Amino acid sequence: MTFAKHTTRQASFAKAATALLLTATAFGLAGCKHDEGQGARVAGWSLVDPEQRHPIMVSQEPAVLNLRVARGSQGLTPSQRADVIDFTSRYRAGDAGNSRLVISVPSGSANEVAAITAAEDIRELLFDGGFSEASVSVEAYHEESSSHPPVRIAYMRYIAKGPDCGNDWSENLARNSRNIGHPNFGCANQHNLAAQIANPADLLGPRTQGERYSDRRDTVMNNWTNGKVTGSEKSQDERLRVKGAE
Repeated sequence: MTFAKHTTRQASFAKAATALLLTATAFGLAGCKHDEGQGARVAGWSLVDPEQRHPIMVSQEPAVLNLRVARGSQGLTPSQRADVIDFTSRYRAGDAGNSRLVISVPSGSANEVAAITAAEDIRELLFDGGFSEASVSVEAYHEESSSHPPVRIAYMRYIAKGPDCGNDWSENLARNSRNIGHPNFGCANQHNLAAQIANPADLLGPRTQGERYSDRRDTVMNNWTNGKVTGSEKSQDERLRVKGAE
């Protein structure tokens, strides 16, 4: 009987300790929760950071270049070659979102033969410009609405859409004890940033390091490991001389 009573007391004490722990945890979580008040709310939390209250949405959409090819033409015209070079330069500048260049050639149309010749000219321009075969693909498409459909070059690019800023001045900042900005605070900055950013992919994460810096980095690390000077050596003409120092 004594052992049974002792076991019962231990069980009661364990239940009481568990209940006390759950109560303390609940109070701790309640203390972390933001107060009710102004600002956008997500699952009971108030968003006070402008980047969270007015986020910039980054998505992808196709960038397309249409090249009109007449029946019987012999490849691309000089102006079309310039358009292709300009279009692909934007692709290589970082506008593409990990996408391949797709050359779409009309099939079964009156200008099919001329379109195939133009597509070959496009491939030669791309390969001469340093594009690999893995980054370029060619596909056929059929279009009944036109007898001379264009040759298309397309890729997926990132776009940034800023928030739509309203005119909400309902919050009286003089009576705001938490010193939180008004509902429109930071919205204009986010909207302008989305409109001005050169490469929206930068909003998703940092860029990878280019190959041209890798060789220099390895050289500097090897010199530092071997106790050598990591900076570039200067010639005798590049050294600074102070008149009268010698």
